[in-house]
Order: sequence, then C-alpha cells, then structure tokens
Amino acid sequence: MTDSLSEITTLGSVAALLAQTLRSCDVDPAPLFNQAGIDLSSVTDPDARFPTQHMQKLWGLALEATGNPELGLLAAQQFQPAMLHGLGFAWLASDTLLDALNRLARYSRLIVTTMQFRVEVTPDTTDLVTAAPEIFPDFVYAATDLGVAASLRMCQITAGKQILPVHVALQRPTPPCTDAFSDVFGPSIEYGATFNRLCFDNALANQTLATANPELARINDQTVVHYLARFDQSNIAMQVRSKIIEQLPDGIPRQEAIAETLHVSLRSLQRRLKEEETSFKGLIEDTRKTLAIQYLRESHRSIGEVTYLLGFSEPSNFTRAFRRWTGKSPAEFRTNP
Repeated sequence: MTDSLSEITTLGSVAALLAQTLRSCDVDPAPLFNQAGIDLSSVTDPDARFPTQHMQKLWGLALEATGNPELGLLAAQQFQPAMLHGLGFAWLASDTLLDALNRLARYSRLIVTTMQFRVEVTPDTTDLVTAAPEIFPDFVYAATDLGVAASLRMCQITAGKQILPVHVALQRPTPPCTDAFSDVFGPSIEYGATFNRLCFDNALANQTLATANPELARINDQTVVHYLARFDQSNIAMQVRSKIIEQLPDGIPRQEAIAETLHVSLRSLQRRLKEEETSFKGLIEDTRKTLAIQYLRESHRSIGEVTYLLGFSEPSNFTRAFRRWTGKSPAEFRTNP
C-alpha cells in the first residue's frame, strides 16, 4: 500500500539533529523551522514525528542558510545511536554487522515511513541498499547524505573501529566537495547511481561483534515493533506482529481475536494484510522464527522455556518447526548457529 504524501513522516530526532547541526554552523534554526512548518520546541519529544514534505523544505532552507553542500555529512558526525530509539540499541547489541543491517531493513519505517532499506548479499560483499522516495519532486539529497553516512557511522560504532565500505554508490549528483565525501566513505564512490548502496566485505559483515547481546537486542526489537504499531496505523502488519508477540506465550493467537483488538473486521484485516503482501499465517510463522532464533541465542533460556514462549504445546513440535525454518534442531543451532 503506497502512503499518500500527507501520511509520510520522519522521526523527530532527525529534525533535532538538524537543529543541532545548524547551531554548530552559527545558524539560528528557529526561523527555518517556522518557515518549514515544524515546531522546534517539540523535536525532543521521543514520540515526535514530522511530515517528510516539511522536512524536505527544512533541508532546502538549511542548505541555503549555511551555504554548505556537506550539511548532511556534517549532521552525521553528530549522530548518536539513541536517536533511533530502540532500533539504535538493538543495532548495537546485534550478533554481527549483517544482523544489524537486517534490523535496519526490517524496521526502516521507524525513520521515514516510505524508506525501504534492503540487504543484498553477493559472493564478495554484503550491501545495504536504499533509494530516495520518488514521491518528492526536487528531492534534497542532503537528507540521504545524512542517512547513508549515519548508517556507516552506526556500523563503525558497532564494529568498534573505523571500518570503511569497499564501495559506495550514491543517487545524488556529483557534489562540489568530493574530497569531503571520500573522507567519510572512502575512495570508491559512484555518483548518480540508481540506488544508494554501502558495500561491506563479507568477512567483516559476518564477524561476531564484541557488543553482541541477544537478550538486549530482542527486547529492543520488541520496543521498536510496539512503537511502530502505535504510530504507524497504515501498517497493519506491524500492528498484528505486535499483538502476536504479546499473545504467543498463551498459545497461537486467533486471527479473529486480533482483528477484534485492532477494531477491524476479519475480512478487512485479511484484505489489508494481502495489500501489504503478507498474511496472518505468514506473520505467525515469521514472528515465531525470529523470536526462536533470538531466544536460543540467550544461553540462560532452556529449550523448554523457548517452546512455551513461542506458544508450542510440545518441545517436539517446536523442534520440527525450527528444523523446517533453519535446517537444524534447536540444540544443534545452539552448538553451531
């Protein structure tokens, strides 16, 4: 389902970061925010979200006021994981860089509701891929400069070292300051590309991270799911996933019961899930699989406890399902994930 322009929103902390960056350039953000139709006093509200069309106007005004074509890169230097709420903390607790990038792809609507990240694994590289929303005419590429550079910064924070991608592709036209972009992304940069792409060496992407904490990652994943279900009423799949997570320990949730809690008819629920190219059965299966892997990485949980938490009646049923999902039994997965 395609969002209408008025429904597309951006996380408030992006606006807060831009205000902070403007101040570092000795530019008062208040008049620019007022002109863009964004309430500067509300940017620190953890639940704040702003229309992306207003954010695009703000980016244009900020570029004009600073005269700095590197503004997106400058903002990324001040980016902190907490600005992504639970997603930032889940990212830090991920097992590998690949695991972290998959989290970003799964929950990218938290940042901008039309933003679609995906992860592509090639024989040599693991690539984070996204594109500027086509719905906005005259898109201000400083916004994606920030997004791509902040994604790289998160990877560097997670890896604990100044890693660089082996190649970067950017949709933006060649900037007047290519040296600044090379300083951030490394020497291999392609401009005017079809997609924005960060390409990491596969060995780096699959290396276990020193900060890995499966339980912390799972808890923050669920925080993100519940946040998305609360604000993103257009995304019915995320609302259903949130209800499934809540109810699984009591057994497999009934589709009719979840429709009732969401105040929609069963037929409407089924239709909307189909429009989002999923189904209730598919969400049950995917949620159980994701949680199963996360729970089994938490060494203090017994397989019996995981069986219960996922709503299975018997460990043997869980074992059969897990083998179908991963090709391994739960015990084998714990020994060799």
